[in-house]
Amino acid sequence: MKPSTRALIDGAEAIARGALDAGCDFFAGYPITPASGILAHMLRELPKVGGVGIQGEDEIASMGFCIGAALAGSRPMTASSGPGLALYAESIGAAEMVEVPLVIVVVQRLGPSTGAATAGAQGDIQFIRWGTSGGYPVIALAPTDVADCYHLTRRAFTLAERFRVPVFIATDKEVVMTADTVSLQRLEDDPFPSLDELEPVVKALKPFGGAELLRYNASSHDDLGYITKDPSTLEELNRRLASKILDHRDEIAIVRADLQDGARSLVLSYGVTDRSAREAVAAARQNGRLVSGLTVYSLWPVPERDILQAAEGVERVIVAELNLGQYRREIERLIGHSIEVTGVHRVDGQLITPEQILAEVL
Repeated sequence: MKPSTRALIDGAEAIARGALDAGCDFFAGYPITPASGILAHMLRELPKVGGVGIQGEDEIASMGFCIGAALAGSRPMTASSGPGLALYAESIGAAEMVEVPLVIVVVQRLGPSTGAATAGAQGDIQFIRWGTSGGYPVIALAPTDVADCYHLTRRAFTLAERFRVPVFIATDKEVVMTADTVSLQRLEDDPFPSLDELEPVVKALKPFGGAELLRYNASSHDDLGYITKDPSTLEELNRRLASKILDHRDEIAIVRADLQDGARSLVLSYGVTDRSAREAVAAARQNGRLVSGLTVYSLWPVPERDILQAAEGVERVIVAELNLGQYRREIERLIGHSIEVTGVHRVDGQLITPEQILAEVL
Protein backbone atom coordinates (compact mmCIF):
# COMPACT_ATOMS: atom_id res chain seq x y z
CA MET A 1 0.00 0.00 0.00
CA LYS A 2 1.29 3.46 -0.91
CA PRO A 3 1.80 5.85 2.01
CA SER A 4 -0.96 8.40 2.41
CA THR A 5 -0.37 11.71 0.64
CA ARG A 6 -2.82 13.49 2.90
CA ALA A 7 -2.92 14.16 6.62
CA LEU A 8 -5.56 15.29 9.10
CA ILE A 9 -4.00 18.03 11.23
CA ASP A 10 -5.11 21.25 12.88
CA GLY A 11 -3.55 24.68 12.73
CA ALA A 12 -1.72 24.22 16.04
CA GLU A 13 0.14 21.19 14.71
CA ALA A 14 0.83 22.95 11.41
CA ILE A 15 2.34 25.93 13.23
CA ALA A 16 4.47 23.60 15.34
CA ARG A 17 5.64 21.70 12.26
CA GLY A 18 6.46 24.95 10.49
CA ALA A 19 8.42 26.25 13.45
CA LEU A 20 10.46 23.08 13.83
CA ASP A 21 11.20 22.93 10.11
CA ALA A 22 12.32 26.56 10.30
CA GLY A 23 14.89 25.65 12.96
CA CYS A 24 12.97 26.78 16.04
CA ASP A 25 14.80 25.34 19.04
CA PHE A 26 13.16 27.21 21.92
CA PHE A 27 9.56 27.77 22.97
CA ALA A 28 8.14 29.39 26.08
CA GLY A 29 4.46 29.96 26.72
CA TYR A 30 1.64 29.78 29.22
CA PRO A 31 -1.56 27.73 28.76
CA ILE A 32 -4.43 29.79 27.39
CA THR A 33 -7.36 28.79 25.21
CA PRO A 34 -7.27 28.64 22.21
CA ALA A 35 -3.45 28.77 21.93
CA SER A 36 -2.67 25.89 24.28
CA GLY A 37 -2.45 23.34 21.48
CA ILE A 38 0.68 25.04 20.15
CA LEU A 39 2.26 24.94 23.60
CA ALA A 40 1.46 21.23 23.92
CA HIS A 41 2.94 20.39 20.53
CA MET A 42 6.14 22.34 21.15
CA LEU A 43 6.69 20.94 24.64
CA ARG A 44 6.34 17.44 23.24
CA GLU A 45 8.33 17.83 20.01
CA LEU A 46 11.21 20.18 20.87
CA PRO A 47 13.10 17.74 23.13
CA LYS A 48 13.09 15.21 20.26
CA VAL A 49 15.28 17.56 18.18
CA GLY A 50 17.46 18.83 21.04
CA GLY A 51 15.41 21.95 21.66
CA VAL A 52 13.99 23.44 24.84
CA GLY A 53 10.32 23.92 25.69
CA ILE A 54 9.24 25.79 28.81
CA GLN A 55 5.85 26.45 30.35
CA GLY A 56 6.49 29.77 32.02
CA GLU A 57 4.81 30.86 35.22
CA ASP A 58 2.93 33.47 33.18
CA GLU A 59 3.04 35.28 29.84
CA ILE A 60 5.40 37.98 31.08
CA ALA A 61 8.00 35.41 32.09
CA SER A 62 7.52 33.47 28.85
CA MET A 63 8.30 36.50 26.70
CA GLY A 64 11.35 37.22 28.85
CA PHE A 65 12.56 33.66 28.33
CA CYS A 66 12.16 34.05 24.56
CA ILE A 67 14.10 37.32 24.46
CA GLY A 68 16.90 35.79 26.52
CA ALA A 69 16.97 32.70 24.32
CA ALA A 70 17.23 34.82 21.16
CA LEU A 71 20.11 36.83 22.58
CA ALA A 72 21.85 33.55 23.41
CA GLY A 73 21.55 32.38 19.81
CA SER A 74 18.33 30.36 19.76
CA ARG A 75 15.40 30.73 17.36
CA PRO A 76 12.47 31.22 19.77
CA MET A 77 8.70 31.22 19.41
CA THR A 78 5.83 31.86 21.78
CA ALA A 79 2.04 31.69 21.46
CA SER A 80 -0.84 33.22 23.34
CA SER A 81 -4.28 34.77 23.04
CA GLY A 82 -6.16 37.93 24.07
CA PRO A 83 -5.24 38.52 27.74
CA GLY A 84 -1.83 36.93 27.22
CA LEU A 85 -1.07 39.30 24.34
CA ALA A 86 -1.82 42.21 26.67
CA LEU A 87 0.77 40.86 29.12
CA TYR A 88 3.27 40.47 26.28
CA ALA A 89 3.06 44.15 25.37
CA GLU A 90 5.93 45.59 27.42
CA SER A 91 8.31 42.82 26.42
CA ILE A 92 7.36 43.17 22.77
CA GLY A 93 8.44 46.80 22.97
CA ALA A 94 11.72 45.72 24.55
CA ALA A 95 12.26 43.20 21.76
CA GLU A 96 11.67 45.93 19.18
CA MET A 97 14.18 48.25 20.84
CA VAL A 98 16.82 45.57 21.34
CA GLU A 99 16.07 44.23 17.83
CA VAL A 100 15.42 40.66 18.89
CA PRO A 101 14.31 38.14 16.25
CA LEU A 102 11.45 35.99 17.52
CA VAL A 103 8.05 34.72 16.39
CA ILE A 104 4.84 35.47 18.31
CA VAL A 105 1.68 33.52 17.50
CA VAL A 106 -1.54 35.30 18.44
CA VAL A 107 -4.56 32.98 18.40
CA GLN A 108 -7.42 35.43 18.52
CA ARG A 109 -10.58 34.84 20.50
CA LEU A 110 -13.64 36.96 21.17
CA GLY A 111 -12.97 39.86 23.54
CA PRO A 112 -12.66 42.23 25.23
CA SER A 113 -10.84 41.10 28.35
CA THR A 114 -11.26 37.36 28.93
CA GLY A 115 -14.26 37.47 26.59
CA ALA A 116 -15.29 34.09 25.22
CA ALA A 117 -12.30 31.77 25.23
CA THR A 118 -13.87 29.24 22.86
CA ALA A 119 -15.25 31.73 20.34
CA GLY A 120 -13.19 32.89 17.39
CA ALA A 121 -12.58 36.50 16.40
CA GLN A 122 -10.20 38.84 14.61
CA GLY A 123 -10.29 41.57 17.22
CA ASP A 124 -6.58 41.91 18.02
CA ILE A 125 -5.46 43.21 14.63
CA GLN A 126 -4.94 46.80 15.73
CA PHE A 127 -3.57 45.72 19.12
CA ILE A 128 -0.85 43.75 17.33
CA ARG A 129 0.12 46.90 15.44
CA TRP A 130 -0.22 49.52 18.15
CA GLY A 131 -0.01 47.56 21.42
CA THR A 132 3.39 48.85 22.52
CA SER A 133 4.69 52.30 23.36
CA GLY A 134 6.27 54.31 20.57
CA GLY A 135 4.06 53.14 17.74
CA TYR A 136 6.81 51.53 15.69
CA PRO A 137 5.89 49.24 12.77
CA VAL A 138 5.66 45.48 13.08
CA ILE A 139 5.38 42.54 10.72
CA ALA A 140 2.24 40.40 11.00
CA LEU A 141 1.17 37.49 8.79
CA ALA A 142 -2.35 36.02 8.68
CA PRO A 143 -2.95 32.39 7.62
CA THR A 144 -6.30 31.42 6.13
CA ASP A 145 -6.03 27.66 6.64
CA VAL A 146 -3.88 24.85 7.98
CA ALA A 147 -1.40 24.83 5.09
CA ASP A 148 -0.93 28.59 5.43
CA CYS A 149 -0.16 28.08 9.12
CA TYR A 150 2.78 25.89 8.17
CA HIS A 151 4.19 28.06 5.39
CA LEU A 152 3.69 31.43 7.06
CA THR A 153 5.26 30.21 10.30
CA ARG A 154 8.38 29.17 8.40
CA ARG A 155 8.36 32.52 6.64
CA ALA A 156 7.98 34.37 9.96
CA PHE A 157 11.31 33.01 11.20
CA THR A 158 13.07 34.16 8.03
CA LEU A 159 11.56 37.64 8.33
CA ALA A 160 12.36 37.85 12.04
CA GLU A 161 16.04 37.25 11.41
CA ARG A 162 16.21 39.36 8.26
CA PHE A 163 14.76 42.42 10.01
CA ARG A 164 15.67 41.50 13.60
CA VAL A 165 12.14 42.10 14.87
CA PRO A 166 9.34 40.16 16.53
CA VAL A 167 7.12 38.78 13.76
CA PHE A 168 3.48 37.98 14.50
CA ILE A 169 1.34 35.13 13.21
CA ALA A 170 -2.16 36.59 13.54
CA THR A 171 -4.47 33.60 13.48
CA ASP A 172 -7.67 32.67 15.32
CA LYS A 173 -9.44 29.96 17.25
CA GLU A 174 -11.12 28.40 14.22
CA VAL A 175 -7.95 27.97 12.17
CA VAL A 176 -5.86 26.68 15.08
CA MET A 177 -8.35 24.31 16.70
CA THR A 178 -10.11 22.91 13.63
CA ALA A 179 -8.62 19.80 12.02
CA ASP A 180 -8.42 19.79 8.25
CA THR A 181 -7.29 17.28 5.64
CA VAL A 182 -4.19 18.69 4.00
CA SER A 183 -2.19 17.50 1.01
CA LEU A 184 1.34 16.71 2.16
CA GLN A 185 2.49 17.89 -1.25
CA ARG A 186 0.95 21.28 -0.50
CA LEU A 187 2.97 21.45 2.70
CA GLU A 188 6.13 20.69 0.73
CA ASP A 189 5.43 23.27 -1.99
CA ASP A 190 5.63 26.81 -0.60
CA PRO A 191 3.10 28.95 -2.50
CA PHE A 192 4.59 32.25 -1.38
CA PRO A 193 7.49 34.18 -2.98
CA SER A 194 10.91 32.98 -1.88
CA LEU A 195 12.99 35.06 0.52
CA ASP A 196 16.14 33.00 0.10
CA GLU A 197 18.03 35.44 -2.12
CA LEU A 198 17.30 38.54 -0.05
CA GLU A 199 20.09 39.90 2.13
CA PRO A 200 19.53 40.63 5.85
CA VAL A 201 18.46 44.21 6.48
CA VAL A 202 20.05 44.32 9.93
CA LYS A 203 23.32 42.70 10.99
CA ALA A 204 22.91 39.39 12.78
CA LEU A 205 23.15 39.24 16.55
CA LYS A 206 26.71 38.80 17.77
CA PRO A 207 27.33 35.74 19.96
CA PHE A 208 28.02 36.00 23.65
CA GLY A 209 31.46 34.88 24.69
CA GLY A 210 33.20 36.41 21.70
CA ALA A 211 35.95 38.98 21.50
CA GLU A 212 33.61 41.96 21.94
CA LEU A 213 31.81 43.12 25.05
CA LEU A 214 28.10 42.98 24.28
CA ARG A 215 25.38 45.25 25.67
CA TYR A 216 21.70 44.95 24.82
CA ASN A 217 19.65 47.83 26.11
CA ALA A 218 15.88 48.35 25.95
CA SER A 219 16.37 52.04 26.69
CA SER A 220 17.38 54.49 23.97
CA HIS A 221 21.04 53.76 23.29
CA ASP A 222 23.99 54.36 21.03
CA ASP A 223 25.77 51.83 18.82
CA LEU A 224 27.65 50.41 21.82
CA GLY A 225 24.49 49.89 23.87
CA TYR A 226 25.01 52.82 26.26
CA ILE A 227 21.97 54.84 27.30
CA THR A 228 21.98 58.26 25.66
CA LYS A 229 19.78 61.33 25.28
CA ASP A 230 21.76 62.80 22.42
CA PRO A 231 19.09 64.08 19.99
CA SER A 232 20.92 63.14 16.81
CA THR A 233 21.62 59.61 18.09
CA LEU A 234 18.00 59.13 19.17
CA GLU A 235 16.75 60.44 15.85
CA GLU A 236 18.95 58.04 13.91
CA LEU A 237 18.02 55.05 16.10
CA ASN A 238 14.28 55.61 16.06
CA ARG A 239 14.02 56.39 12.37
CA ARG A 240 16.00 53.27 11.57
CA LEU A 241 13.71 51.08 13.70
CA ALA A 242 10.83 52.27 11.52
CA SER A 243 12.49 52.51 8.12
CA LYS A 244 14.01 49.01 8.20
CA ILE A 245 10.44 47.70 7.90
CA LEU A 246 8.60 50.46 6.03
CA ASP A 247 11.27 50.79 3.34
CA HIS A 248 10.84 47.10 2.58
CA ARG A 249 7.06 46.84 2.79
CA ASP A 250 6.76 45.67 -0.83
CA GLU A 251 9.14 42.78 -0.14
CA ILE A 252 7.18 41.79 2.97
CA ALA A 253 3.81 42.07 1.23
CA ILE A 254 1.94 38.87 0.37
CA VAL A 255 -1.52 38.94 -1.21
CA ARG A 256 -3.62 36.68 -3.42
CA ALA A 257 -5.36 38.69 -6.11
CA ASP A 258 -8.32 37.12 -7.94
CA LEU A 259 -9.14 40.06 -10.20
CA GLN A 260 -11.84 40.27 -12.86
CA ASP A 261 -11.78 42.75 -15.73
CA GLY A 262 -14.43 45.41 -15.31
CA ALA A 263 -15.15 44.48 -11.70
CA ARG A 264 -17.24 47.05 -9.86
CA SER A 265 -16.65 45.55 -6.40
CA LEU A 266 -13.59 44.21 -4.60
CA VAL A 267 -13.98 41.82 -1.64
CA LEU A 268 -10.97 42.06 0.69
CA SER A 269 -10.44 39.50 3.42
CA TYR A 270 -7.82 37.82 5.60
CA GLY A 271 -7.54 34.90 7.98
CA VAL A 272 -10.39 32.45 8.41
CA THR A 273 -12.89 34.89 6.88
CA ASP A 274 -11.18 34.52 3.52
CA ARG A 275 -12.77 31.12 3.01
CA SER A 276 -16.26 32.64 3.00
CA ALA A 277 -15.07 35.56 0.90
CA ARG A 278 -13.81 33.27 -1.87
CA GLU A 279 -17.11 31.40 -1.97
CA ALA A 280 -19.02 34.69 -2.05
CA VAL A 281 -16.95 35.99 -4.97
CA ALA A 282 -17.57 32.78 -6.92
CA ALA A 283 -21.31 32.93 -6.20
CA ALA A 284 -21.51 36.59 -7.21
CA ARG A 285 -19.91 35.79 -10.55
CA GLN A 286 -22.44 33.02 -11.09
CA ASN A 287 -25.08 35.69 -10.53
CA GLY A 288 -23.58 37.73 -13.35
CA ARG A 289 -21.76 40.26 -11.18
CA LEU A 290 -18.29 41.52 -12.01
CA VAL A 291 -16.38 41.23 -8.74
CA SER A 292 -12.74 40.80 -7.68
CA GLY A 293 -11.24 39.24 -4.56
CA LEU A 294 -8.12 40.07 -2.58
CA THR A 295 -6.66 37.94 0.21
CA VAL A 296 -4.21 39.79 2.46
CA TYR A 297 -1.66 37.49 4.07
CA SER A 298 0.67 40.26 5.31
CA LEU A 299 -1.48 42.49 7.48
CA TRP A 300 1.37 44.67 8.73
CA PRO A 301 2.88 46.64 7.22
CA VAL A 302 -0.22 47.23 5.10
CA PRO A 303 0.51 46.06 1.51
CA GLU A 304 -0.56 49.42 0.12
CA ARG A 305 0.74 48.93 -3.42
CA ASP A 306 -1.13 45.66 -3.89
CA ILE A 307 -4.36 46.99 -2.41
CA LEU A 308 -4.30 50.08 -4.60
CA GLN A 309 -3.66 47.98 -7.69
CA ALA A 310 -6.51 45.60 -6.86
CA ALA A 311 -8.90 48.48 -6.19
CA GLU A 312 -8.11 50.29 -9.42
CA GLY A 313 -11.32 50.89 -11.36
CA VAL A 314 -13.75 49.50 -8.78
CA GLU A 315 -16.55 51.51 -7.23
CA ARG A 316 -16.61 49.80 -3.87
CA VAL A 317 -14.37 47.75 -1.56
CA ILE A 318 -16.03 45.33 0.86
CA VAL A 319 -13.94 44.28 3.87
CA ALA A 320 -15.03 41.11 5.68
CA GLU A 321 -13.64 40.55 9.19
CA LEU A 322 -14.62 39.21 12.62
CA ASN A 323 -14.48 42.55 14.44
CA LEU A 324 -16.11 45.96 14.21
CA GLY A 325 -14.00 47.12 11.29
CA GLN A 326 -10.37 47.21 12.42
CA TYR A 327 -8.69 46.48 9.09
CA ARG A 328 -11.43 48.33 7.26
CA ARG A 329 -10.00 51.47 8.89
CA GLU A 330 -6.75 50.88 7.02
CA ILE A 331 -8.57 50.56 3.70
CA GLU A 332 -10.54 53.74 4.39
CA ARG A 333 -7.30 55.52 5.22
CA LEU A 334 -5.72 54.30 2.01
CA ILE A 335 -8.50 54.70 -0.57
CA GLY A 336 -11.63 55.86 1.24
CA HIS A 337 -11.45 59.35 -0.18
CA SER A 338 -12.10 58.10 -3.72
CA ILE A 339 -13.83 54.71 -3.38
CA GLU A 340 -16.70 53.61 -1.17
CA VAL A 341 -15.53 51.24 1.58
CA THR A 342 -18.07 49.05 3.35
CA GLY A 343 -17.75 46.14 5.73
CA VAL A 344 -19.25 42.83 6.74
CA HIS A 345 -18.62 42.27 10.44
CA ARG A 346 -19.54 39.86 13.23
CA VAL A 347 -18.65 39.93 16.93
CA ASP A 348 -20.95 37.20 18.20
CA GLY A 349 -18.40 34.40 18.14
CA GLN A 350 -19.75 32.96 14.90
CA LEU A 351 -18.08 32.92 11.49
CA ILE A 352 -19.08 35.22 8.67
CA THR A 353 -20.92 33.16 6.08
CA PRO A 354 -20.53 33.38 2.29
CA GLU A 355 -24.19 34.40 2.13
CA GLN A 356 -23.55 37.46 4.29
CA ILE A 357 -20.75 38.66 2.06
CA LEU A 358 -22.72 37.82 -1.09
CA ALA A 359 -25.67 39.88 0.15
CA GLU A 360 -23.37 42.89 0.55
CA VAL A 361 -21.95 42.37 -2.95
CA LEU A 362 -25.40 42.07 -4.51
